[in-house]
Amino acid sequence: MIAIENVTVATVDAAGTEFADGHVVVGDDGRIAAVGAGSSGVPGALDGTGCLLTPGLVNTHHHLYQWATRGLAQDETLFGWLRTLYPIWGRIDAETVGAAAGAALGWLALSGCTTSTDHHYVFPRDGGDVLEAEILAAREIGLRFHPARGSMDLGQSQGGLPPDHVVEDTDAALAATEAAIDKWHDPSPDSLLQIGVAPCSPFSVTSRLMSEAAELARHKGVRLHTHLAETDDEEDFCREKFGCTPVEYAERLGWLGEDVWLAHGVHLDDASVAKLAATGTGVAHCPSSNARLGAGLARVRELLDAGVPVGLGVDGSASQEAAHLGEELRQALYVARLRGGPGALTARESLRLGTMGGARLLGRAGDVGSIEVGKLADLVLWRLDGLGHDGIDDKVAALVLGPPAPVELALVGGKPVVRRGELVTADAAALTRRARTAHRRLLDGV
Repeated sequence: MIAIENVTVATVDAAGTEFADGHVVVGDDGRIAAVGAGSSGVPGALDGTGCLLTPGLVNTHHHLYQWATRGLAQDETLFGWLRTLYPIWGRIDAETVGAAAGAALGWLALSGCTTSTDHHYVFPRDGGDVLEAEILAAREIGLRFHPARGSMDLGQSQGGLPPDHVVEDTDAALAATEAAIDKWHDPSPDSLLQIGVAPCSPFSVTSRLMSEAAELARHKGVRLHTHLAETDDEEDFCREKFGCTPVEYAERLGWLGEDVWLAHGVHLDDASVAKLAATGTGVAHCPSSNARLGAGLARVRELLDAGVPVGLGVDGSASQEAAHLGEELRQALYVARLRGGPGALTARESLRLGTMGGARLLGRAGDVGSIEVGKLADLVLWRLDGLGHDGIDDKVAALVLGPPAPVELALVGGKPVVRRGELVTADAAALTRRARTAHRRLLDGV
């Protein structure tokens, strides 16, 4: 049993309940046994004075392998950035992906993330089992993990963006996706590993792969994920190739619904927003990545007002080198206000995007995302009494508007992953050395 008291608690439940001086008790089963005001009454409870306790953050879009290619194509749009990096990514292997994923997931944990997805879509023919490599990395770090088995089968010779040597045969991609679900997916309520189905994007995937992947996902009872409406270039591609908007294209192929979440959703007209809302299709908002690539300002306020499920994602570390999920709370608020003014998003709404919003996208809203009795104890204790935060009396505002907050304690299912700003489950220095070696080896073409 773990108890934390003398702490500000933001439960992020449906009512937005908060306790200025509260407690949370975690049972031996890794679930929340109690939450409320005042003392826990548990001998030896942890003293949370000066801290804020929130649900663990949920990262809804990432490309972990990209940790090995950070800092490249710094001034390109998405399409130019991809054309620069595709040839390098075509050389990745299980060793590279394992090293990159370990570093990226370790950094996510230190940024307050307790659940992360990943969208991996590059599978070199001689690269080994890269999906397994990142799954093993997630096990080491101890995060709850939702990798989405991606795919690309539309190479340049067929009018797509990626070079032919980095795409898969359509049937092979579908078969490998089904095999990944059969081998790894755990649908249980306390699952640490769930697989999604994730063809990459309209400009790298054939219509056949998109539609048959959707059928496969629904047959297997898993969720669907893809990039959509990220840039003007993608909008132009869809109108030229398919004669419609990206959302209309997705609808044709069976890619709208409560089991679907889309990465980015930056360029959405009113009809597209309404269609996402009507179908319950979610959006993974990636504000820092969208800014890094100059993709635009997502319509977060309009999406929320329409009832579209929205979560946060750091996106791949090559298009968002900070890859710090805690910082995305502030970035999401800033982007919304740049678009819609100071009332466009509150600090508490931003925290909800990063917790319950993400849990909803991943189909885990009944398990994680809020601090409620019976839910899994995926919790983060943020230290907010240091130089950078002291004096901001509203601790939720301190977390969202202030500098990145140190993580005093992060629990996944009641088990510590971070303690006093340090990884408990892995050696950060070793993760760094391994990732550095993988980066150098990949860029040198060795």
